[in-house]
Amino acid sequence: MKWKKIGNILIIDENLQKEYAGRLDELLSIHNVDTIAKINNITGQMRKPNIDLLIGDKTETIHKENGCFFKLDITKIMWSKGNTTERMRIANLVQDNEIVVDMFAGIGYFSIPIAKYSNVGHVFAIEINPDSYHYLNENISLNKINNKSSKNEDNCNIMEAILGDSAEVAPKLSADRIIMGYVKTTHEFLDSAMECLKPEGIIHYHETVPEKLMNTRPINRIKKAANGREVEVLSNRIIKKYSPGVVHTVTDVKIY
Repeated sequence: MKWKKIGNILIIDENLQKEYAGRLDELLSIHNVDTIAKINNITGQMRKPNIDLLIGDKTETIHKENGCFFKLDITKIMWSKGNTTERMRIANLVQDNEIVVDMFAGIGYFSIPIAKYSNVGHVFAIEINPDSYHYLNENISLNKINNKSSKNEDNCNIMEAILGDSAEVAPKLSADRIIMGYVKTTHEFLDSAMECLKPEGIIHYHETVPEKLMNTRPINRIKKAANGREVEVLSNRIIKKYSPGVVHTVTDVKIY
């Protein structure tokens, strides 16, 4: 990694910290930031970062990506910059008046671009982490999402944030398209996604998988959860390398 810039905060790795030992303030000027931090690890279901602040004490920032604004606190929320293209790819796939359920919405990584750039009917953005849920609502307002006119006249707002466990919330909803952007235990939520999905609906299923299994394991897991419903694989692709021998993949399927 070496470094990544999130709004006006610079995240650096241990190698860059050693390289600039005793002169980290130079990086403030080079990258025009207020704070420099290092992420030690990310833990638990809530994916909370363990951060060392190296210079500065401002941890809340607004990051701009794909023309969208994302407010977050780096001590509470993780930010992955590797999915930038994928987020816009999904937004461009959404059809007019679709009902979209984002099962792991975070601060709106996928939901905000969908709501901003497509003619979606409604987006249900589910998030279990109260901190992420807080910033999800902040970002709905920051991007003026619900100031747009929805093509679905039954919905006064385009996007709705829901605080809760998607395994429990999603089956109560009905979707044309489901985003499953979490990668650690995503397969454990496939049954709930199937309950939520309308016939001929589409799931975008993310997983971290050994590269040699990427063409079999995700698809087999989806077919098992489909429980006899017909599965059409639309695409199966690598988003990025996750670790040695392991890749982050996304599998797009239509379920009949």
